[in-house]
Amino acid sequence: MKFLKSERRYNLGNMQVIERGGALLPQGDFYYWLFNLSWWRLFALLSAGYLLLNLGFATLYWLGGNGIANADPHSFKDAFFFSVQTMSTIGYGAMHPTTAYSNILVVVEVFVGLLSVAMATGLMFARFSRPHARVLFSAVAVICPYNGVPTLMFRAANQRRNLVLEAQMTVTILLPEVTVEGHRLGRLYDLQLVRSQTPAFSLSWMLMHPITPESPLFGLTATDLHDRNARILLTFTGLDETLSQTVHARHYYDAPQILWNMKFVDVLEMLPGGDRAIDYREFHQVIPLEMGEPDID
Repeated sequence: MKFLKSERRYNLGNMQVIERGGALLPQGDFYYWLFNLSWWRLFALLSAGYLLLNLGFATLYWLGGNGIANADPHSFKDAFFFSVQTMSTIGYGAMHPTTAYSNILVVVEVFVGLLSVAMATGLMFARFSRPHARVLFSAVAVICPYNGVPTLMFRAANQRRNLVLEAQMTVTILLPEVTVEGHRLGRLYDLQLVRSQTPAFSLSWMLMHPITPESPLFGLTATDLHDRNARILLTFTGLDETLSQTVHARHYYDAPQILWNMKFVDVLEMLPGGDRAIDYREFHQVIPLEMGEPDID
C-alpha cells in the first residue's frame, strides 16, 4: 500500500478535511470517484477519453498503411474519421477495412467502443437517476424559551411541490472531550426532538429540542459551545411521493450559527377557507425576544 507524501484536501459535507499521509484509494473505488465528480468534470473526462481512444486507433490504422478503402494511406485525418465511424458503428460505407490487419483492428475497436458506450451510459444514467432531497434548512439555529423551557430550534422546508412521506429527522451534537487520562476524542450525543418524524412533510417543519436536565446542552452557554467547537449534525430521510424512492439530506450548525435569545420570524399564514401561505423570503430571518420574554443565561 502506497501513501501520499503531500497533503490532500477534500470537502466532507460543508467541512474541509486536510488529510496527511492517507492511503491511496484502491482501484475498486474508481467508480466511486467517477460518481462523485462534478457534471462538467465528468463530461470533460468522457470527452477526453473518447478523443484519446480514437486518436490511438487512428494511429494504428495510419501505421497499417493502405488498409482502408477510399482513404488516403498517408492521411491521418482519414484514419481518425474512420476510427470514429467504427467506434460509433455508424458505417457510412465510403470507407471499409481491406486487409487482415485493419479488420482485426476494427474487431478490437468495435468491442472497446461497445464497452465504453455501455459504461458511460450506465454511469450517466446512475448519476442522473440518483434521488436527491430538496430540503431547505434555516441558515441558523436559535435557543429561546418555549413554554418556559429553553429550547433549541431550527426549521426545514420541502423545496419540491410534493410530499415526503414518513419523514424523519435525527439530530446529534459533536462535543470534543478530553478524558482524565488525556485522551482527546469527539463524542456524539443524540438530541431528543419534540417531534422527530412526520407522516407527510410538505411545507415547513419546526424542529425543537428542549434543553432539560437530561439534555447534553443543559448548563452549557454560548461561550462553552464556542470554546468546545461544538457542531450540531442533522440527518433527514423520507420517501419521496413522486419518485417513490428514499431521499436524504444533511446539514450542520457550528457554534457561531447557534443564536441565543432569538426567535424565528413566522413564515406560515392561515388563509380564509383553510389554505396556507408560506413566505420563504423570511425563512432564515430571526428577531430578538420581545420585552417581557425571559432571556436564557
